[in-house]
Amino acid sequence: MFLAIDIGNTNVTIGAFEGDSIRSTWRLETDIHKMPDEYAATIMTLLKFKKIEITDVTEVALCSTVPPLIPIFVELLEDYFNIKPLVVGAGVKTGVKIRMDNPREVGADRIVNTVAGYKLYGGPTIVVDLGTATTFDTISKEGDFIGGVVAPGPMTAAEALFSRTAALPRIQFVHPQKAIGTNTIAAMQSGIMFGYAGLVEGIVRRMEAELGQKATIVATGGFGAIFAKETDIFNVVNPDITLVGLRMIYQMNK
Repeated sequence: MFLAIDIGNTNVTIGAFEGDSIRSTWRLETDIHKMPDEYAATIMTLLKFKKIEITDVTEVALCSTVPPLIPIFVELLEDYFNIKPLVVGAGVKTGVKIRMDNPREVGADRIVNTVAGYKLYGGPTIVVDLGTATTFDTISKEGDFIGGVVAPGPMTAAEALFSRTAALPRIQFVHPQKAIGTNTIAAMQSGIMFGYAGLVEGIVRRMEAELGQKATIVATGGFGAIFAKETDIFNVVNPDITLVGLRMIYQMNK
């Protein structure tokens, strides 16, 4: 069994694969203060709940946007699973040409999304990852990573409103009944939900204009499915694209 681990700024997403199919996925809160033993206890409990034994896991790949957690996960995988994981980074084969001013600036998760996006949907493709940040990863028709956009994520924006203002509350991400809110919560929900739908639509249209052609638009990330309901800009919703990409990259490096 193969484990894919995507360590993000807000969540650690884990996928267990049987062959090419995902059997189970889990999301943990990212906590840089947790020790390897603590993460190991949680992961082993989750696996056991799905009747997966530690010895069933024979291969692991991970990517991370939180560098301090890489050695934590490497240690727990070596100590508890007796596995040295593939860590996506410099020196790992991905088959992706990074056409950026400074390729080292590109996060490993964005390269992983590019691998999966191109293999699954061809090019040009734009993978919109709605998480702590909202990133737009642009894949050329040849499969190259040619750049993108980085904007604050919807939860980041909502938390900024709550923490930086005295009277605005935290809100749930639910579909507003109308754009013009008649109370504070409805107005905030309209601003976040319709605002981010408009942000995605506007940026995608500008990107397609620069590409000179239509692209396949993929929604992913923790909020991808939620915001895909607020706009028809997306062709595909794939919450597991990073996990799938990790498996693809692992296969390239066997």
